[in-house]
Amino acid sequence: MTAAIIFGLLLALMLTGMPISIALGLTVLTFLFTMTEVPIQAVAMKLFTGIESFEIMAIPFFILAGNFLTHGGVARRMITFATSMVGHWPGGLGLAAVVACALFAAVSGSSPATVVAIGSILIPAMLKAGYPPRFGAGVVTTSGALGILIPPSIVMVLYAVSTNSSVGALFMAGVVPGLVLAFLLGLTTWWRAWRGGFPRNPRATWAARARALRESLWGLLLIVLVLGGIYTGLFTPTEAAAVSAVYAFIIAVFVYKDMRLRDVPRVLLASANMSAMLLYIITNAILFSFLMTSEHIPQTMAQWLLDAGVGPIAFLLLVNVLLLVAGNVMEPSSITLIMAPILFPVAMKLGIDPIHFGIIMVVNMEVGMCHPPVGLNLYVASGIAKMGITELTIAVWPWLLTMLGFLGLVTYWPALSLALPRALSMMR
Repeated sequence: MTAAIIFGLLLALMLTGMPISIALGLTVLTFLFTMTEVPIQAVAMKLFTGIESFEIMAIPFFILAGNFLTHGGVARRMITFATSMVGHWPGGLGLAAVVACALFAAVSGSSPATVVAIGSILIPAMLKAGYPPRFGAGVVTTSGALGILIPPSIVMVLYAVSTNSSVGALFMAGVVPGLVLAFLLGLTTWWRAWRGGFPRNPRATWAARARALRESLWGLLLIVLVLGGIYTGLFTPTEAAAVSAVYAFIIAVFVYKDMRLRDVPRVLLASANMSAMLLYIITNAILFSFLMTSEHIPQTMAQWLLDAGVGPIAFLLLVNVLLLVAGNVMEPSSITLIMAPILFPVAMKLGIDPIHFGIIMVVNMEVGMCHPPVGLNLYVASGIAKMGITELTIAVWPWLLTMLGFLGLVTYWPALSLALPRALSMMR
């Protein structure tokens, strides 16, 4: 009954059109002050101590690094390199979009940023080359979702904070699934292009490929810097985020010189705005998690499922359905912060690895970003492609079905996520 009251109140507030962060906070305060004896001082203390986490500091740094890279010409050079490598195959520019999204995802940590950086260049280029509008928009919208699976990933940091998991192990666990999904999206792109007889670029010479690699090398080195630094123990994921922000600033302003010093304050302000928005959601979600724990709802749910004989296979199926439904009404950060503290204890009781469970949640968030009504990637791509949401929803279906198939694969094949971090001795 307590859980029904809490979630009923949250849903009622969200249906009014209220921002999710405010709905979370009001739900907690209303319940605490009307149905419990919790003092107001405890709420204020929880608000401040909830975000007193070293890992949370990684979020604004990764956002800042992504913004420097988006405005600093890194994406354009990565696209040139990707096109030189795969542009001669059927649907070459579409394949280049998948490769470029995978590369940019590995330095930005954000799906919308990946869609903007890659889509703003490649979608007009595909239209000019004679590709159908739906093809280009569908490729970029779905491939852009790699931004939260291929590390570094802001959503992974949020999951780690919510469940007290290792950020470094999560980052390494995302590498292989990210590469596999990029391959499957590329395969879908190639198949549709081959079936449709879409254009291909002339084969680039090895000299042209070497030149494109050399020009994009500074951006690609950031991948090595972040993941290599974390794996070797040179710095923590939070320190890696700070290093990536400084590195991105240096290559954007002083190496590539695509950004002027007078543009830096604007990028800093945009990053601060996005960081503040996320931190506000985090504080309210932590309050909501505190309420859940104090009312023993996750523990009661875990015991109820165990008593009902629900095993890991059925539980993971329920989790996927629940998260896919939640993706219709909420964006990834909110879903992760609300659902992870509730579902995590149940997963632990059923013997599901916490890192594997985190990757399952992230892949669900990817799918949610590509379908209406709240899919962020849809709205970003819609603005770039000048295409209505309904038409864009139809356009993404072939790739969305591929992502759903991949979700089933990553859910029931834990080794896909866990093999690399175990090989690197980052987990048992």
